[in-house]
Amino acid sequence: MVLSDETRRSAFIEKNLGLVHACAGRFRGRGIEYDDLYSAGCMGLVKACDGFDEGRGVCFSTYAVPVILGEIKKLFRDGGTVKVSRSLKELGLRVSAARERHLKLYGTELTVPQLAQQLGESAEAVALAIQASMPAMSLTPESDDGDDRQLDIPVASPEEELSDRISLEEVLAALPEEDQKLIRLRFYAGRTQSDTARLLHTTQVQISRRERRILQQMRARLLEE
Repeated sequence: MVLSDETRRSAFIEKNLGLVHACAGRFRGRGIEYDDLYSAGCMGLVKACDGFDEGRGVCFSTYAVPVILGEIKKLFRDGGTVKVSRSLKELGLRVSAARERHLKLYGTELTVPQLAQQLGESAEAVALAIQASMPAMSLTPESDDGDDRQLDIPVASPEEELSDRISLEEVLAALPEEDQKLIRLRFYAGRTQSDTARLLHTTQVQISRRERRILQQMRARLLEE
């Protein structure tokens, strides 16, 4: 069966929900409920999915994390409220009714793509409506019913490891472009200092000095967080 672009897009978004959890987890205990942090992060994930360009040569998580964090930080600037449109609230009611009806008739839960097809809406709109109007259905450790399995996407890496990677990406993204290139060539692409010097049109000695300086700056920034 050939999947539609919308179905593939929805699956891609759901696959990367772990990034939202890792980002939202960094802001626990700062005065805003986790469900609200997660909802804002989901909006950022959808924006990142729409704006991602594979041709730039970076992985999706590298691009998405700053976008997700931006939406969460915006939540703090807005006073801790997720702005939800009337249409999204109405869609949330329709989603809730469809889920309850299907559960009563068949004893199973509809997935986000199935709900989107049934309601004639986009998959991301359905996912956002669930988070915006039904926070109790979001992922929480306290939930012991199985109603939201389709949103409970397991994270491949432990949350602490993801958080460390996110912090590193934030610090790296704040560097000048040439310094980012050096670090990515040396520690992401596994290039030697000599190879890096050739690619950046400089000398191995200069690369060694720049690398040491950049790593010191990055270490200091990470220790500040």
